[in-house]
Amino acid sequence: MLNTRTMSMIAVALITGQLLVRGWLAATGDFYWDDLVLIARASSAPILSWEFLGHAHDGHFMPAAFLVAGVTTWLAPLNWLLPAATLVVLQLIASVCVWRMIRTVAPRARAGAIVALAFYLFSPMTVPAFAWWSAALNTLPMQAAMAWIVADAVTLVRGEVDDSRRRMLWIRSTVVFLVALAFFEKSLFILPTVLVVAVLAAGADRRAVGRALRSARELWVSMTALTVVWAAVYFATVGLGDGRHSVAQTARLVWGSVNQAIVPSLVGGPWEWDRWTPSPPTGFAATWMIVAGWAVLVAVVGWACLRRRGGLPIVVFGLVYAVAAQIPIMWNRSSPETALVLAQHMRYLPDTALVLTIVIALLAAAEPRGRAGDHRATHRAGRGDPDSPRPDPGRPDAARELLAPAAAALVIVSAVVSLVSFSASWRDNPTGDYLDTAVVALRENADETMLDQSVPLEILQPVVYPDNQISRIFGRVEPRPRFGAGTERLLVLDTAGDAVPGGVTRRRLIFEGAGDCGRPEVDGPTRLRLDGPLFRWPWTVAIGYCATRDGEIEISLDEGEAVRVPVRAGLGAVYVRLDGAGDAVTVRPLTPGLRMHTGAGRVGEAVEARFAG
Repeated sequence: MLNTRTMSMIAVALITGQLLVRGWLAATGDFYWDDLVLIARASSAPILSWEFLGHAHDGHFMPAAFLVAGVTTWLAPLNWLLPAATLVVLQLIASVCVWRMIRTVAPRARAGAIVALAFYLFSPMTVPAFAWWSAALNTLPMQAAMAWIVADAVTLVRGEVDDSRRRMLWIRSTVVFLVALAFFEKSLFILPTVLVVAVLAAGADRRAVGRALRSARELWVSMTALTVVWAAVYFATVGLGDGRHSVAQTARLVWGSVNQAIVPSLVGGPWEWDRWTPSPPTGFAATWMIVAGWAVLVAVVGWACLRRRGGLPIVVFGLVYAVAAQIPIMWNRSSPETALVLAQHMRYLPDTALVLTIVIALLAAAEPRGRAGDHRATHRAGRGDPDSPRPDPGRPDAARELLAPAAAALVIVSAVVSLVSFSASWRDNPTGDYLDTAVVALRENADETMLDQSVPLEILQPVVYPDNQISRIFGRVEPRPRFGAGTERLLVLDTAGDAVPGGVTRRRLIFEGAGDCGRPEVDGPTRLRLDGPLFRWPWTVAIGYCATRDGEIEISLDEGEAVRVPVRAGLGAVYVRLDGAGDAVTVRPLTPGLRMHTGAGRVGEAVEARFAG
């Protein structure tokens, strides 16, 4: 039999091992996709403003996550070391909270408690969301909060606290709930989860609901009030959503999440991860792992129902959560453009892993069926009485007690194989190299003026515009060039992040002016005709000129704001970033006495000069 000291040592060893593995995963990772969106917003808005903290990001309302991202970007812009450290620290907090929860829910369990902890620490369901910084800022605080509040709620329901400690418990849990909501709106799931766990811990009979509601009534009232208020704030900020959704595709995505992700994770799978940049890694479980996972699930459910009192409602709770928690997410993601492999990314499953951990702990605490011995002593043991003995286990029971940790050890080994495979796929990410190279290039050209441009498509795609613009992503890098609306020397970042000479693609041509350098035709507002119309877009305009003196001009498209740029006396060229549409470019000298002749020009995209044609 394991004693308390031995269990604590094993728990510390398991948590330390997890942190070492996760630390390696974090250290070998880098920024990816939404991470850059958070950085772009932190670089273009005050980090304590509601414009930044209250931004609705892809259906998420997460002011605390934005705050952490903002402070991190302010302290070390585009330096992966600090985000990696936040991942490890948040994981440590979550893991410690989970162990505290397990010991509270199942205080007399031994092997079962260790199995529950090991399942949480090494489950592949928690890995993808950990490695992705922006996802981890959502889900790790939720995991820590759910575990913490479950422990406090079970303590309240068992009624083993005085009034002073009771008040401290429900107030503390309410504050923790608020913090979790500030990181991730999915933390709204915490209230129903904790309520069900409290009922199950109270006995899962007809009277258990009443006992659970009465024993922790202050907690339920405060969390319900907070849920209502937060839900109202969420919908007021984010809205009800739009887009085309499909019930049929939602069902397919949910089934894929269950069959291709949750079930194989029960045996430490999948072992194969692959990705197609810029998509995140996708897990591909072998057929035998899916079959083995279903076999394990059926065996555990059968064992729980046949060998544990109250086992049926406990496993039903876990199964319902595993399915129901996926429905809102998959509904929101269901559209004709959504590939079904989204369900195999597994980044939406960390809270499911935690709930299954709670299920294991509840089963470990449940009374055995048909076991000889003092029923009342066993009942007190299940309620956490430290002085009540367990029935003396015989050799067959002791062997079975060792079987669970042995099986868990095999699953841990399998899970580590999965993590190594995931890490190899996760490292196939061009973002880190691009950012590192670009930061150096920008610092080397700090005296230049650069026009804004999009980062490469494999880094961020135009759907996140304007957060895919270099002026936003590199906005807090110092020193760096000034990002302006016009420049005489066009520099662009190539796909590797190096600063190279730029050119403008030929979307439309600008016709040469009617005069010449001896007889400049532009001495007031002048329309320079294009060879065709432009739709509204951020265009780059390239115009050659000769000017009578140094000065400043104003240039605009027909449907767009005017931009001021400097010109020099004599021959020159100017490159201007304009947002607008129309079939002409208007030039207006602002400096008195300035006259210009304009040569042929182009309107298009700023690209490397070798691609301009």
